[in-house]
Amino acid sequence: MLFKDLGICAPILKALHEQGYSKPTPIQQQSIPLLLNHKDLLGCAQTGTGKTAAFTIPILQHLYNSNKNGKGKSSPRALIITPTRELAIQINDNIKAYSKYTGAKSTVIFGGVKQHAQTKSLRHGTDILVATPGRLLDLMGQGFISLRFIKYFVLDEADQMLDMGFINDIKKVLVKLPSKRQSLFFSATLSPSIVQLSEQILGRPEKVTIEPNKTTAERVAQYLYLVSKSNKSKLLIDLLKTNRSDSVLVFSRTKHGADKIVKILSKVHIKAEAIHGNKSQNRRQKTLTDFKNGALSILIATDIAARGIDVDDLSLVVNYDLPNVPETYVHRIGRTGRAQASGKAISFCSQEEHSYLKDIQQLINKKIEIVSDHPFAEESPSLKGIQVPPNNTQKTKKKKFVRGNSNKNKSGFNGKRSNQQSKTKRY
Repeated sequence: MLFKDLGICAPILKALHEQGYSKPTPIQQQSIPLLLNHKDLLGCAQTGTGKTAAFTIPILQHLYNSNKNGKGKSSPRALIITPTRELAIQINDNIKAYSKYTGAKSTVIFGGVKQHAQTKSLRHGTDILVATPGRLLDLMGQGFISLRFIKYFVLDEADQMLDMGFINDIKKVLVKLPSKRQSLFFSATLSPSIVQLSEQILGRPEKVTIEPNKTTAERVAQYLYLVSKSNKSKLLIDLLKTNRSDSVLVFSRTKHGADKIVKILSKVHIKAEAIHGNKSQNRRQKTLTDFKNGALSILIATDIAARGIDVDDLSLVVNYDLPNVPETYVHRIGRTGRAQASGKAISFCSQEEHSYLKDIQQLINKKIEIVSDHPFAEESPSLKGIQVPPNNTQKTKKKKFVRGNSNKNKSGFNGKRSNQQSKTKRY
């Protein structure tokens, strides 16, 4: 199936073609026809599946087909709420690309920067408003934003919203929205609290689920390095020095840890930058822009700051620290292997993180291949007790772990080929 088979209008199809889009992803293929038919939607899809286009394309088409001379001309008619600044900026960038020939205007607002530029843009009028909850409520309170004319409402990354404590802000926004509207709700997981929130937002929605726990995990080649906490930085340096990669995203559990990694790499003349909540928005945005355009090849990020990092052909994700929430692991490795492409992820696991690893492997229903041939390997007999569902428990033969170009080798780290045979195990 092609985008042109989904009933999308010519101006949007032209913009999609210029972006290199031809075939819709599963979430797009299933959602777009429903949304063009004005249905409410509950979507369960992880990052990297193409859901931004799935909800923005129908909104743009509705706006294009509607009468733009109504009394709500200067007020937004579509509202998209998302948890982080980076993700809000990314969504707005996508909207601008898709709306190139429709005439629709979009504005993005978020905290951490002065509001003048944002309020100036609002005064000029906008069709689509992309916002983080705090800045949205702030500007509503100051009278810069009215939600009276909202016809299309999207709550994106709802699970992350709840994790970040935005539930009360969301409820304050909901009471200001018109009751007659099309509502879209996207989340990577459907916990009881998420379902309860969706029931407050949606009427009788259509449901689209794109195997949230498995899709990315199956596309991304995953490797595990057992290493002590004290040797993690040495292992990272060894990997980065002996292997070359166009772009590497390294995840740290804490902001302090991210800054510490940057300093350690700097001492051995490896350039890297950190992105996290303590950095100013301007600094975060510059660092992210440098990473996206290739001026920066190594980015160290915390989980919250990493939402919205959408880099074409990201070579590698490194979990310097394993997350204590298994779903976060799926989000992390979803930074690579996006939109059905293949990807690669390497995780460091210390003795203290074995319980996290077990939870992750239970969630993704897959055993992660252990690479034992590295200078800082640790023996971990306790990992032999990891259990996964029966269909993945068959024994596998030992494999070679060849460090080579990812286009030529499905297992390994990008860079020069190594003549040394690697020992791998599956536990």
